[in-house]
Amino acid sequence: MGKLSGLRHLFMTLFLHNFASFMVIPAITDVTMAALCPGRDECSLAIYISGFQQAIIGLGSFVMMPLVGNLSDKYGRKALLTVPITLTIFPLAILAYSRTRSFFYAYYILKILTAMFCEGSVHCLSLAYVADNVPEGRRASAFGILSGIGSCAFVCGTLSTRFLSTASTFQVSTAMAMLSAVYMRVFLPDSIINDNLSTPIISEGKSDDVANQNEEPGKKMQVFKTMLSMEDMLALLKSSLTFSQAAIVSFFSNLADVGLHASLLYYLKARFHFNKDQFADLMVITGVAGTISQLLLMPILAPALGEERLLSVGLFFSSAHMIFYSIAWSFWVPYAAAMFSLFYVFSQPCIRSIVSKQIGPCEQLCSCPKERHFISPVSVLCASGLPR
Repeated sequence: MGKLSGLRHLFMTLFLHNFASFMVIPAITDVTMAALCPGRDECSLAIYISGFQQAIIGLGSFVMMPLVGNLSDKYGRKALLTVPITLTIFPLAILAYSRTRSFFYAYYILKILTAMFCEGSVHCLSLAYVADNVPEGRRASAFGILSGIGSCAFVCGTLSTRFLSTASTFQVSTAMAMLSAVYMRVFLPDSIINDNLSTPIISEGKSDDVANQNEEPGKKMQVFKTMLSMEDMLALLKSSLTFSQAAIVSFFSNLADVGLHASLLYYLKARFHFNKDQFADLMVITGVAGTISQLLLMPILAPALGEERLLSVGLFFSSAHMIFYSIAWSFWVPYAAAMFSLFYVFSQPCIRSIVSKQIGPCEQLCSCPKERHFISPVSVLCASGLPR
């Protein structure tokens, strides 16, 4: 546990950030409905703009995540973590001040712009930080604990929403987001940056590019030249069969998850007249089950069964809980489906552990075949299916 105890400041930073982000989820549906369709339980416009928001954020993140991973390898995880953790504060502050239609649209636009960089990047950089500091054989457990911290923050955030007014929810969320940024800057040590980069998942011929780069220490990398082309990403995917398979699984799994959660709360509001309190209750059940699973079950099951079998279990129950939501015939069915999170939370930590083992223990890097810069496989995985 010595290595994991060294991650306590990262865990606390992630907890505070996720607490601030998750506690507004039960309230944002009611805020959106009140701003766009006041007095109604059904609003097609709310679903359409939520879907548009998710699509734009996803496309932007697909471009930004590899760049974020690249820059974090050059300038440190802490420096890059500062940006999304700080940007998260501003959209929350808008709704903390007012939730009228004009302020909602201001929040909506700023949320899209900031989330293209922030959505998934905090979690992605946290994964890279863990991989920098935890031996390969213990990464599955460490990733499970990291996800468990996120689930714990999810529970605490949504539970606190249950007892707060809508205005107080956004005010407390803004304060917690600010606290996470301050805590991270003060207490979190930067991850170890190893300049002797290894390239275990590319051919020997391509490793010459890395050697050539090391021969030119006087040339500084220009930020905009680190933007990755589609050809670069495809080359990375082709460099390892396991990595490409994991990216495909992650893409379709997260595509389904994002599609479900973009419309689920609006569906439950229209079908069963759920409000902020019912949403919070439902999310608390999901979060408690996920936290127990990731903090207690996964560290035991991962070494015993292996990541591949746990991934299969997680994907099966992920599909099952979506089916139950889609055919819900009574108000209690969504609560029963939420209990499936006890098992479907296995999938993402297992995918990340499988990918992480394709590369060196102290750096999450591989070289890009034509350009003299580096791509983070973990960040490309995050971009292929952004974890929430």
